[in-house]
Amino acid sequence: MSSDAIAFALNTPGHLRFPSTRTLAESFDKVRGHVQTLPNGHLVFYRPDGRRFLETDQVGHPLHECEWESSGIGRVLLRRARVRLDWGRWVGIKPCGLVNESKLNLASRSNWQRITPDDLRALAAGALRVPTEEVRWFYRDEDLAIDPTGMATIRQRKDALYVLDGGGFETVRFMACMGAMHWEQIDFLPVVELFKSLLPGTGSAVFELIRGLYDDQNKGHSVPRALRYRGIPTYPSEAAFRLFSTFFTPRPIGAEDPFTAFMNPATSHRVEWLPAQHPPVRYLEGSQGLCVTVKTGIVQKATFDEDPVGLPYVSSIGRRVLPLDRCLRVEGRSLILKDRETELTFPLDPDLPVKTSPPSECPVSSVDWRTVFAQGVLKISPAEAFEAVPLFPEDDQEIGELAAQSFVADYLDDLGEQDREIGRLRSRAERVLIANGDAVIATCVLFDRPRDYTVHVRSVAYAQRQAQQLWTQCAEVHRWDWLQRIRMEAADTCEASPESHELYDLIYQWLPYDSFDSSITMKTIMTRLGHMLRRGGEAFVVGPVYLGELLTQEPARLLVHWEESVASLPTFLTHKTILPKARVKTGLTLFHVRRL
Repeated sequence: MSSDAIAFALNTPGHLRFPSTRTLAESFDKVRGHVQTLPNGHLVFYRPDGRRFLETDQVGHPLHECEWESSGIGRVLLRRARVRLDWGRWVGIKPCGLVNESKLNLASRSNWQRITPDDLRALAAGALRVPTEEVRWFYRDEDLAIDPTGMATIRQRKDALYVLDGGGFETVRFMACMGAMHWEQIDFLPVVELFKSLLPGTGSAVFELIRGLYDDQNKGHSVPRALRYRGIPTYPSEAAFRLFSTFFTPRPIGAEDPFTAFMNPATSHRVEWLPAQHPPVRYLEGSQGLCVTVKTGIVQKATFDEDPVGLPYVSSIGRRVLPLDRCLRVEGRSLILKDRETELTFPLDPDLPVKTSPPSECPVSSVDWRTVFAQGVLKISPAEAFEAVPLFPEDDQEIGELAAQSFVADYLDDLGEQDREIGRLRSRAERVLIANGDAVIATCVLFDRPRDYTVHVRSVAYAQRQAQQLWTQCAEVHRWDWLQRIRMEAADTCEASPESHELYDLIYQWLPYDSFDSSITMKTIMTRLGHMLRRGGEAFVVGPVYLGELLTQEPARLLVHWEESVASLPTFLTHKTILPKARVKTGLTLFHVRRL
């Protein structure tokens, strides 16, 4: 164990951000704190009571930090934690940081005075169609209260995940939430809600912490505790299974395949997970801005924090398709990152336990994802690229313009499957325009057959992330010709031309929020839309409620077929079940418009 690494870990400014851990570090030896060197070289620092407060790589770069507090009833609970993402951003975890409260009037029920917390759990289990035991997992007796008038108060606790803008909890942005975990005794794997808001690498960084605490808590046990996936409800997915399988190993249920059982919401909670023998290990090359993830000597992925693509490079081993045509290989003590024909070479620490990569047999695709940008990919910063995810406030702050786009796009996607007329008009369209829907471009693109899509882009970082998603979808179905018919252009360039010579069968138009206060600007946008929409063509337009009046005045004869408040859409109402205080811009409305 290197004393230099210990000193670097504990004494470097910024490594420890919690007051209690900084105080502990200052008197680490005096209070009998101790440090353990793991077989992978990582250092884990423990409080005198044996609870970890810091894990670093072999050099002393921090990977996560924990702050514990006494509950007053003899228990020590996790107060908050920070985890470092591969590209340098820190994410915060606040246990029970999100508490939603609901009321239920029981006074009209006979013998309501005899209703117990278990009765309330049984009612909830019936309504949610889950076993009562699952409800018990998340609703403690103290979360269920009935006052003398028969009014029941039900509190749902969730652990909150935050983007830590300065690395600490001083300035935070809510990102996502998950079932309230028992951090002092890890006993289940959580459901993450709002998972599309997770910054790249959040899942693996959080599970690195979960696995670390789990290992601490199972020391000395001949048989480690088996974990199960729990949530109300669960959301089984291939991505969740892959993440869980990275750190834990699923145990088969009889003769049933674990993956098959996991993907069934009715049985996903029955799959037991035991610790994987060789979980991934991260190593930071601080001076190079590089994070390398290694498993059994093989570099699995590498993230360069100055990468404007905003995603990691991955090993080609076992892959049929390279994500975005990006891969890595190790040659001697060098790491080569390859993006199609472009290579970056980084020297590796001589002590890094990695092997030379086997020859890659995974070919580069015929189409670069960047080709969808007609003028080439516009320059954005690495931070913008990595952070291009929609974030939703946890309180009643107005949801931002980009994040709110998903409520409309997802609603129209669902409507296309449920409503024959909407499904038909979307399917028949040959030429489609998506204007200012930068966070939901991929949702608006149908993958049933090739068609021409033009996208007018305002937020380049979000459009870039959508272009990457479109490439991935085309790769899955091996239809590169579909990607070649998608063209993204800067909106300001398109708007500079007052009239478009191109006509579209279908237009998705989101009016910018900064245009809502100007009827002249909105009229200009609607006039352009009228010129671009062919006779008989359809458009879905999102704007203020009073846009309907402007549409009826449009000389191009745009007929409002129907309109819906975004606040009343099922997709937004579903979002409110997670964040009850959620609020979209007042009057935000979806219009279905037809050109006469």
